[in-house]
Amino acid sequence: MDTRHLIDPELLPLLELMPTAQFNAETLPLIRQMSEARFDFLGDPELKPVIKVIDGPGGPLDICWYDPAPGSTGRSALLHIHGGGMVIGSARSMQHGPAAMAKALGIPIASVDYRLAPEHPFPAPQEDCLAALCWLAAESGALGVDPARIAVIGESAGGGLAAAVALMARDTGGPPLAAQLLIYPMLDHRTGGPDCPYANAATGEFVWTRASNGFGWGALQGNYAINDHRKGWFSPSRADDLAGLPPTWIGTGSMDLFLDEDFDYARRLVSAGVPVELHSYAGAPHAFQLVAAAQATQAFYRDLFGAISRMLG
Repeated sequence: MDTRHLIDPELLPLLELMPTAQFNAETLPLIRQMSEARFDFLGDPELKPVIKVIDGPGGPLDICWYDPAPGSTGRSALLHIHGGGMVIGSARSMQHGPAAMAKALGIPIASVDYRLAPEHPFPAPQEDCLAALCWLAAESGALGVDPARIAVIGESAGGGLAAAVALMARDTGGPPLAAQLLIYPMLDHRTGGPDCPYANAATGEFVWTRASNGFGWGALQGNYAINDHRKGWFSPSRADDLAGLPPTWIGTGSMDLFLDEDFDYARRLVSAGVPVELHSYAGAPHAFQLVAAAQATQAFYRDLFGAISRMLG
């Protein structure tokens, strides 16, 4: 099915900014180079991060710390997890999102430079992100952060990892989260594959496709059999129990490959007694908010920033 005509016309420039690429073992090195070059220029000269190096489960772990008001105390804070299909991207190159959020919201943001698959399969990326949350909570006093007002946020693969961190923190007695903010999160390893529980011909044609999704999840899975208590940490949609998770905001595009799994996750959260705010943006494919001037993007940020203000106080 050709779905180009369903895209919001204001979002069509995204298809040139983020052309659809087929991810596989052969193309991954070049795609990584192109990704670093594409996003490197988007840093904010007015709010450069301070690099905090912490002890991670796999060795030194970099945290990009964006603080718009150093010396302040008692603030809410976000742990940001970047996207990239589990296989590309870095906190150092993807600075625009967390820097812009920190400035707009006036709160500090920690962005974690987690290890990537396939070199570091599950549970390495998830453990890095949980370690970053534990660090943020443990150092909250020195960082001027209220530990009761920390939320986790991520887009795409980062949204999936944010959901995994919320599950891991709940299951392991880790730091409590005030909210999880999931931007078109990558939640279900089955999407687009032979066991996919969703059948939506209008999603997934552009930017991030079914084939790329299969590669990303396969790279993350490695030798993991998805048959123990950690299956929800790997693929949050596979978690048996979603009770006890923090209040949740989910935003996705109506043409995003992840639309159906995100809706299903929201439904299950509500059934488990978790407060949920869910948004779908009409005619929006994956990563649509990179078209900053589009009305859909402006609505997305109004919704997201409003939710953060309400959830974190």
